[in-house]
Amino acid sequence: MAVTARIVEIFNSIQGEGKYAGVQQVFVRLAGCNLTCEYCDSTHARDVNAPGSIEMDPLQLWSEIEDIWGGSHSICFTGGEPLMQADFLKEVFAILRVYKAPVFLETNGTLIEAFKKVVDDVDIVAMDIKLPSTTGCIGYWDEHVEFLRLAWGKDIFIKTVISNKTSMEDIIKAVEIITKGDPAMPFFLQPNYYDINNNVMAKCRDFQQYALNYLSDVRIIPQLHKFMNIR
Repeated sequence: MAVTARIVEIFNSIQGEGKYAGVQQVFVRLAGCNLTCEYCDSTHARDVNAPGSIEMDPLQLWSEIEDIWGGSHSICFTGGEPLMQADFLKEVFAILRVYKAPVFLETNGTLIEAFKKVVDDVDIVAMDIKLPSTTGCIGYWDEHVEFLRLAWGKDIFIKTVISNKTSMEDIIKAVEIITKGDPAMPFFLQPNYYDINNNVMAKCRDFQQYALNYLSDVRIIPQLHKFMNIR
């Protein structure tokens, strides 16, 4: 019996975050997440049985992707946390490899065993470092270190959301994690959209200045798709 997953939405749009901001992608949003971050902008996808989600097998998903794939840079798997459904992703990624469709994985970088199942078929990794002072959750520092070790050699970049609650202590820890991997790895400070007009940019500038003492590529980029009023 084919493995299935709950899919919240599939659409073609413009990437609004990180290193590949501005490129055209097909987005596949999977249901379910292992975290409950305070700033989450996809709360509708937290539940693995999210209302409105549809159960699909890998071939059904590929059929939907194929219809809207033309001209896209890559296929972005997001959530929720897509690695919650890693067995399904493993089969989907194998299909995409046949059709030479690059796989772009957005992940919170905490599900190590799940990542091991799919890492060989992932081309680009956009990993969030989850800062406890921002998320309201516990820290996942050890998991982030191991995740980056497994992703070594991939096209990987790091994002972290900055809010008015974000502490310098957490930024220091995040920078330490990146320097253990590659100080040249792009590090994106992503100001929380809802704090943009509430002095969060000043915090981002301070954090950027600190991080540049240890890393060579530190950028402040908000969620551009929200300013463009697109999905």
